[in-house]
Amino acid sequence: MIKGSIETYGYLGEYIISCQEKNGAIAWEPSSKIDPWDHVESAMGLDVLGFEDSSKKAYRWLIDSQENDGSWFSEYKKEKVTNFRKETNFTAYIATGAWHHYLNFENKKFLQDLWPSIEKAMNFVLEGQTKDGDILWAKDKSDEWMDDSLLTGCSSIYKSLVCAQNISDELGLKKDAYKEEIIKISEAIKNKPERFDRSWESKSRYSMDWYYPVLCGVIVGEEAQKRINESWNKFVVKDLGCKCVEEEPWVTAAESCELVLALNKILEKEKAETVFNNVLNLADPKSNLFWTGYVFKDKKYWPIEKPSWTAAAVILAANSLYKFTKASDFF
Repeated sequence: MIKGSIETYGYLGEYIISCQEKNGAIAWEPSSKIDPWDHVESAMGLDVLGFEDSSKKAYRWLIDSQENDGSWFSEYKKEKVTNFRKETNFTAYIATGAWHHYLNFENKKFLQDLWPSIEKAMNFVLEGQTKDGDILWAKDKSDEWMDDSLLTGCSSIYKSLVCAQNISDELGLKKDAYKEEIIKISEAIKNKPERFDRSWESKSRYSMDWYYPVLCGVIVGEEAQKRINESWNKFVVKDLGCKCVEEEPWVTAAESCELVLALNKILEKEKAETVFNNVLNLADPKSNLFWTGYVFKDKKYWPIEKPSWTAAAVILAANSLYKFTKASDFF
């Protein structure tokens, strides 16, 4: 396997396309469930490999399926809603994907066509921003806000707001759009830990809470380096990759790839490449597609699924390491 060649990863793009339905939605696996965040992540993988038409088709599904309030539901299957919750970080991610697509293909008409949906999405998300800056994680089936916030979710939303701001500026609309909201959510992430996990057990045991504030650009410089180093041994298993949950003997491909992106952001390329090499061991030897994760205590891949978004995470990590496209430094 030539890790530094874009052609090496083309089969992963073909797999993602095999998971795409006629309406443009990208399922986890062929004929499986769909959620808006992972759908966008898969489209971003297609961007890197040059599958522009399939990626545009994915965004057409977002336009067509957006609710009047700007949101999307949390889960769909076979063109039906299977989870009526509306999650803010799922809704916001359209902006991250759109900006990534534009940086790869420089198609301004794509941004112009998508902007009304992006703006509606951001309006929905920012309805959930509290006076403390955090953004409530979801609306329930009754369309009522669920009164708690997620550190990982807010970090992802921060990135999406920055991308929406970039899009607005690129289209000659409002300069510094969402400036105040970006500052507020950044302050909450950095300085108000009490705003997160107020009504459930702390999610600090999840690796995403560890690296997402770095990955999304809220925590930078020496502080970012310190954050990664302090919890490295909690989450990273030598020769295997990054755990999803601190106490579970389970490394996962997507979390490992996102850690690669975070490490590249703080210029830890040697560590990033080591983790990425570990990820490659999570590929099925027959198909070379990536399992979600590996339970090293039992020496078993689990769950028995090969998600499209995991393939996309591998593509994005490879691009950040080996510089296939102009958007290789996106994160």
